[in-house]
Amino acid sequence: MTQPAPSAQHNGPEKGAPAGPAGPPPVKTGGARPGLGLRLDVRILSLLGVLAALVLVGGITEPGAFLDTGNLQLILTQASVIGVVTVGMTFVITSGGIDLSVGAMVALASVWATTLATQEYGFAGIAFTAVIVGVAAGLVNGVLIAYGGMVPFIATLAMLASARGLALMITDGKTQIVTVDSVLSLGLPDSYIFGVPPLVIMFAAVTVIGWLILNRTTFGRRTVAVGGNAEAARLAGIDVRRQRLYLYVLSGLCCGIAAFMLIVLSGSGQNTNGNLYELDAIAAAIIGGTLLSGGRGTIVGSVLGVLIFTTITNIFALNNLQSDVQQIAKGAIIVAAVLVQRRTLRGADT
Repeated sequence: MTQPAPSAQHNGPEKGAPAGPAGPPPVKTGGARPGLGLRLDVRILSLLGVLAALVLVGGITEPGAFLDTGNLQLILTQASVIGVVTVGMTFVITSGGIDLSVGAMVALASVWATTLATQEYGFAGIAFTAVIVGVAAGLVNGVLIAYGGMVPFIATLAMLASARGLALMITDGKTQIVTVDSVLSLGLPDSYIFGVPPLVIMFAAVTVIGWLILNRTTFGRRTVAVGGNAEAARLAGIDVRRQRLYLYVLSGLCCGIAAFMLIVLSGSGQNTNGNLYELDAIAAAIIGGTLLSGGRGTIVGSVLGVLIFTTITNIFALNNLQSDVQQIAKGAIIVAAVLVQRRTLRGADT
């Protein structure tokens, strides 16, 4: 009986495949789908194109008002609050989860941080309370989902109702006015740094940190792995439950930061703060390219999604268009983004 060649015994192809001369070792691609990175770059360029088109529309319809420096600063400032929430939401969705309670957590953190007892501790007391309340609420979500076995939709929906109710109880339906000058001064033009509002700088810092964590750390790789295939991630040695816990705490942290930013922006704490933030954050993440089923997320895309929605809102307001038309436009954009996302994934699989 003829024995196979030594190269076929040790270095050849798998059993059943025809033997042949040994070639160079295959190049590892990190598990990425062929061409997917290019498609993601095209998506980012497309979002930039949409944003540029909106700026053009705003400049044509209301050139004096839209292109005014104060209005552009307003757009960026308004985008900053929901943008920070969206960064946290991007991590959660990338892991295959969802967080419907972000708006309610922002409301709860903002009213808890603006009580008279908290304001007695000044700037540090307000900032610390807003952040710690957000983290605590996120921790509750994480424990219920990761260790309680609850479906994220149900757990965060329960937190939405509970946080809103607690915020209403704290305020008794009244607006809590902030009297701490060091907090209020952050929203004044005198505090701008080279014409950039401090809230925008905070948003930029959160965005950069979020991008680095998601794309350059083990935590980010584990987040993607859990969202792509939780069981495979568990078999690879990842503590899936602990990772999910951390992610919801991270979402709560972002909500706490956003609550403080909203306090600076409005000068008050209200139980209605953060209304519909969950829908805006989810929508911004989706149109930015984050996969709703998990396994892929992009911080840059999410930020562009936030800027697109905020610019649309501003253009509609300047042109005195009704809010219902604005909501229809947002819905159409979301549907279009999901359809493009599905086509992109089907093309990557072929």
